[in-house]
Amino acid sequence: MTKRYYSLFDYNNDKYGSRIYKATLDAGFSCPNEPKCIYCSQIPKNPLSIEEQWEREKSRIYAKAPNAPNLKICAYFGLRTNTFCSAKELESLLKTAEELGAFSVSIATRADCINEEKAEILSGCKLPITVELGLQTIHDKTAELICRGHSFADFLRAYELLKSRGIRVCAHIINGLPGEDFPMMLETAQTLGKLKIDGIKIHSCHVMKNTRLAELYESGAYTPISFEDYIETVVKQLEVLPKETVIERLTGDGDKSLLVAPDWSRDKIAVLGGIDKKLAQLDTFQGKTFVYN
Repeated sequence: MTKRYYSLFDYNNDKYGSRIYKATLDAGFSCPNEPKCIYCSQIPKNPLSIEEQWEREKSRIYAKAPNAPNLKICAYFGLRTNTFCSAKELESLLKTAEELGAFSVSIATRADCINEEKAEILSGCKLPITVELGLQTIHDKTAELICRGHSFADFLRAYELLKSRGIRVCAHIINGLPGEDFPMMLETAQTLGKLKIDGIKIHSCHVMKNTRLAELYESGAYTPISFEDYIETVVKQLEVLPKETVIERLTGDGDKSLLVAPDWSRDKIAVLGGIDKKLAQLDTFQGKTFVYN
């Protein structure tokens, strides 16, 4: 490993022999959750077709690696809920990714938008596929507070539907949610570790403009997690995750023009560097305290 944790870069090199770039695409779907999560800001839908978005993303990616022929590119449908659609629409979305020439596909969605029919459609994708489930926390009390709109039991049901069909699953979790302390955040990671989750994305809770969380922050009712506490929490979460779980993200990439707090989250390099430094200082690593049955 190039890090003290199993990064997505290392995973792709191990499995596919090269880096895989992500083309972020907007399928134009919405979200079933009303009222929406308290930290969720409205993202305007991209007016371009998926094909036009793909060409723009390809140009951006090739500009970053002009001397690398035949780049592997993942069609990443990462905005909103990409299985909040009909079965026919989901089939069409996967077919479009294939026709674009994508190497792989990644679908971000919610646990309450996965059923038997959609899991079956996803399993029929001809490309390597990952389904990203927005969990955020295993604690239903917190889920109710942030208006997530589904329970941890719903997550487990969706997870089993996907895994029973051999689909790779990545879970999103958020550190620093309202009302959560260190033991709760660690328990979320421990629980996902016991599930042997394929991949995980971790980031801090972002206060974005024009959200209910912003109102709580401005009133003094919510205080974001500090840089130091975030680093310590992530390091301990990495220790309790199995070494095979792919760490796909350790900090968020929110729209900086809409970010209210925490200000430290704007500096992605500093956050990642802080995690690496703390891991080295403690001479620790992913999976250090994970117990294999």
